[in-house]
Amino acid sequence: MNYDFRDIEAKWQKYWAENETFKAINDSDKPKFYALSMFPYPSGAGLHVGHPLGYIATDIYSRYKRHKGFNVLHPMGYDSFGLPAEQYAIQTGQHPAITTENNIKRYREQLDRLGFSFDWSREVRTSNPGYYKWTQWIFIQLFNSWYNKSSDKAEAIETLVSLFEKEGNTAVEAVCDEDAPNFGAAEWNAFSEKEKQEILLKYRLTYLADTEVNWCPALGTVLANDEIVNGVSERGGHPVIRKKMTQWSMRITAYAQRLLDGLNKIDWPQPLKDSQTNWIGRSEGASVTFNVIPNADVTSSAVEKPDTIEVFTTRPDTIFGVSFMTLAPEHDLVPKITTPEQKAEVEAYVEATAKRSERDRMADVKTISGVFTGAYAEHPFTKEPVPIWIGDYVLASYGTGAVMAVPCGDQRDYDFAKHYNIAIPNIFEGVDISEEAFADKATTIIANSDFLNGLSYKEATKKVIAELEKIGHGVGKVNYRLRDAVFSRQRYWGEPFPVYYVDGMPQMIDLEHLPLELPEVEKYLPTETGEPPLGNATTWAWDRLKAEVVSNELIDHVNVFPLELNTMPGWAGSSQYFNRYMDPRNDEAIFSPEAIGYWQDVDLYIGGSEHATGHLLYSRFWQKFMFDRGYVPKDEYVQKLINQGMITGTSAFVYRTKINGKVTFISKGKIKTYADYLIEITDGADFDLKPEQFGTSALQKIHADVSLVNASDELDVEAFKKWQPEYKDAEFILEDGKYIVGREVEKMSKSKYNVVNPDAICEEYGADSLRLYEMFLGPLEQSKPWNTAGITGVHSFLKKLWRLFEVIEDKEPTADNLKTLHKTIKKVEEDIENFSFNTSVSTFMICVNELTAQKCTSRAIFEQLAILVSPYAPHIAEELWERLGHTESIAEAPFPKFEEKYLVESSKEYPISFNGKMRFKLELPLDMGKDEIEAAVLAHEKTQEQLQGRTPKKVIVVPGKIVNIVG
Repeated sequence: MNYDFRDIEAKWQKYWAENETFKAINDSDKPKFYALSMFPYPSGAGLHVGHPLGYIATDIYSRYKRHKGFNVLHPMGYDSFGLPAEQYAIQTGQHPAITTENNIKRYREQLDRLGFSFDWSREVRTSNPGYYKWTQWIFIQLFNSWYNKSSDKAEAIETLVSLFEKEGNTAVEAVCDEDAPNFGAAEWNAFSEKEKQEILLKYRLTYLADTEVNWCPALGTVLANDEIVNGVSERGGHPVIRKKMTQWSMRITAYAQRLLDGLNKIDWPQPLKDSQTNWIGRSEGASVTFNVIPNADVTSSAVEKPDTIEVFTTRPDTIFGVSFMTLAPEHDLVPKITTPEQKAEVEAYVEATAKRSERDRMADVKTISGVFTGAYAEHPFTKEPVPIWIGDYVLASYGTGAVMAVPCGDQRDYDFAKHYNIAIPNIFEGVDISEEAFADKATTIIANSDFLNGLSYKEATKKVIAELEKIGHGVGKVNYRLRDAVFSRQRYWGEPFPVYYVDGMPQMIDLEHLPLELPEVEKYLPTETGEPPLGNATTWAWDRLKAEVVSNELIDHVNVFPLELNTMPGWAGSSQYFNRYMDPRNDEAIFSPEAIGYWQDVDLYIGGSEHATGHLLYSRFWQKFMFDRGYVPKDEYVQKLINQGMITGTSAFVYRTKINGKVTFISKGKIKTYADYLIEITDGADFDLKPEQFGTSALQKIHADVSLVNASDELDVEAFKKWQPEYKDAEFILEDGKYIVGREVEKMSKSKYNVVNPDAICEEYGADSLRLYEMFLGPLEQSKPWNTAGITGVHSFLKKLWRLFEVIEDKEPTADNLKTLHKTIKKVEEDIENFSFNTSVSTFMICVNELTAQKCTSRAIFEQLAILVSPYAPHIAEELWERLGHTESIAEAPFPKFEEKYLVESSKEYPISFNGKMRFKLELPLDMGKDEIEAAVLAHEKTQEQLQGRTPKKVIVVPGKIVNIVG
């Protein structure tokens, strides 16, 4: 029989679906194993061959654990809210729900075709109201919670209100806004309801605040840092500016230390842990307060309550080296303290800085730029005036948005001072600021106060903090780089906030009335007055009496109130989806106590490292909150996480220029020939792109679709012209009559035209071949290039495996059969446990080659081999299992047990030498002694032929190694 993989794969995919082969149950007596892949965003492009890599790895391990007797939960769903669907809706007018549904259908077809063992009965979609009902529920729980520093956990807001009613807030240890006022119980009880709500907003774990955000005018929405690349939006490449807006935020900073500490108890890749550690950015030092001198007359005395600038420094011992201060351009004080003479220059600089993302500013270590405000601060000890500058190397979101600049202790401070001719005290003359040991010397060099003389920098740090506390200008402090997470987006296609506004204050919709579903809108763009897209909805008001959404025309601010117009960010839906999978059809709770009690947490999570400081940080935060409130049993939701590497594509490039006003493509090998001309036209020749946009010459490298290029890197020129009609009349400079493209290995992406569709691979070679090949490419965690030609090797292996099972007999396996099988069992089990899937594929190939050479036909061997192969190539394994006479799926057949005894050697093949030259080999038992070995060798007929009646002078026997006859 031929290996008809198309029929085989279709047959077993249908069988698994109809029989719900991989459905997990919540009350099994088996031990649980929860395997999870990061769920995809269903784009219109569908999957390419790079996407399934992590899914295949998770699937192999899931199938292996079923064979090992575990009740395996292996779910899949879709992260189906997001900006791409909304942008498509803006362009076409088609509702995002429709395009999302179509994209999901496409993804499901592709995923099913790859033979994954998903429990589809648990599928979730973040855009489904039945799902985001629970995202809204968690938001409400966060709103109704505060962080108690004393108990070091989140608690119900009612407990905080109770404390306020009894004793005010002066003794309350809480994470809250810095401007939260102090009050006693009598004051609290006398506050109006609105005043109380305003104060509680300063304590809630989700709250409204004026926040500096990444605003993209073209997209009309706020973007997260990870949605910005090189200062422009990842989606569309539009400019992004910094802008202050009233936004919902999550008080993730309350969990900063616990998020750090939790990294010590989870098995995650160290680079990912390092990313989160750096992002959280814990540092110890002091908070120092400088009074702002009220006007340009630096000799005037300070007023009773001057403006102050708070800075955080890890080196308070260097305070006597402060020669200027730098504020972030966005700092609230900048417009207030700037003198009239400096106003125009400062405003221009602030406007220019707003166009740069924080990431760009952090990465730019070379550019020195800033502007003097004209204002001065007073040094807390010396009372000397300190000039106040603004500079974009200081970020409003880091620390306090202000730094005390010490040129001897920081390279950027030193460079800034030199660049702008800011006076540097004489104590810095001759100091080598690059000296590695300088930090330890800094205090000695800059100390001009008796209380620091002779102290090490650690001693001086403690002393400075003590003196600052004495004079009321500072305190020791632990600081975190982590900022509270902005949770609002000015989009349509996202979770609606379950919030309406009474007298300007947010109120939560009662839990029993969830979900609050997205309304219909005519336009998906912001309104003409700048409101988010939900501002276009005509039925988007909350009737508190009817508990339903009603027409905006009914808003009376008595019983009918306006609803929140922003929606939640993309990470909202992914921050608890792993828990919802445990009980996804539960309409009464996010999950039942029984479900969460059984599954507990995720045992294995496989996904991309690009989510290190996004989803993987935010989801840990939400899990810790859920743990604090008693909803989940563990405060970390993933025991082991693996970041799969990337499958890269080999891109093709064509080279475009203009010659005599005509768009011309130059074959790769001809570029040098035209180099002088290309450089010449850079200086002003007519070209549709500016030269600085693509390098030093007027030659632009453009991606070409790899499907238009053959294995010899030759471009199908006519097909290229049809592919991009704008080039139908272009000229092509060829080499030997051919256009040769350039090649580079890059991330596989639709925008680079280098994607390979898995459907085409499955059609030509089958899903099992694709699964094996993706694992065979290299270690799971490493990036590896895709080469379709390489898949023929694993496809040939599957055909050889198929042929091995042509004759099946009920006969005892030979010793060689058993040896081959058990060394395969041992290696494959070790590989799976170590996630070394690539070496397992090699092991299968060796095994099948050996069994073929041994002419193995033993059913006992074949049954075990089919199970071993099953996690990797499940379709062919199921078919072979059926051919062996089984009527049930192979999915839960017990995994073969390795037995050492079959690998123990009982004999040794000795090389028999005569005068040092090996003449033949003889297999002898390993337990033979030297005398027995000598006797057996001398008695052998081949020895007699060599000796021809002579008596050897000596017989050298090394047991287990050699026999040498000297004669």
